[in-house]
Amino acid sequence: MAQNLILLGPPGAGKGTQAEFLVDVLSIAHISTGDMLRDAVGKGSQLGLKAKEYMDAGKLVPDELVVGIVRERIVEPDCAAGFLLDGFPRTIPQADALDAAIAELEVLPPVVVNMEVGDDELIGRLSGRRMCEKCGAIYHISRDGVDVGDDCPGQDCDGKIYQRSDDEAEAIRQRLEVYKQQTQPLIDHYGGKGQLVRVEATGTVEEVNGKVMAALRERGVV
Repeated sequence: MAQNLILLGPPGAGKGTQAEFLVDVLSIAHISTGDMLRDAVGKGSQLGLKAKEYMDAGKLVPDELVVGIVRERIVEPDCAAGFLLDGFPRTIPQADALDAAIAELEVLPPVVVNMEVGDDELIGRLSGRRMCEKCGAIYHISRDGVDVGDDCPGQDCDGKIYQRSDDEAEAIRQRLEVYKQQTQPLIDHYGGKGQLVRVEATGTVEEVNGKVMAALRERGVV
């Protein structure tokens, strides 16, 4: 049976890591919104060409086009065993349109995994991130022992370590508030439909992997 998933979670929750894990362990297609749009444009499909007009103009691609491209994508052969939607939907209108498309295509409704992490934990994770100004390598002060002004530990790199302004604690708090405002309606939407699975995404990567799989087993997904 196909296993279809949507992954939700705030910045710093580890969605990217869990997406890679789930796609690998479940052998399902990873559908990233950005990659999907670029692929549609590259293939020159009718919807892709329309999306390209907006993208070339620096405008957001309208929901109806994005949903149309999602429809085309989830019926491709590699989605027969299931798919993981990453970065979509982001709004209730998108979720409603996706629900309608899935019903029309008779595709199995996705289980929505909500990765839950407290604000203090998220701020600690994100505010500890550091980058090299030269090679762009990403480090963390607690893991790599580097801080602003240090030399990059990278081999053959003489760049300096810095902190991005959006990784400062106050900026992170603002990002988290925006996320909550945007995403809480989606959590309520899927919770009301019985599709939501909550996972406390704290601990090591392996521990979170285990929590996600346990939650999916409890739902009968795996």
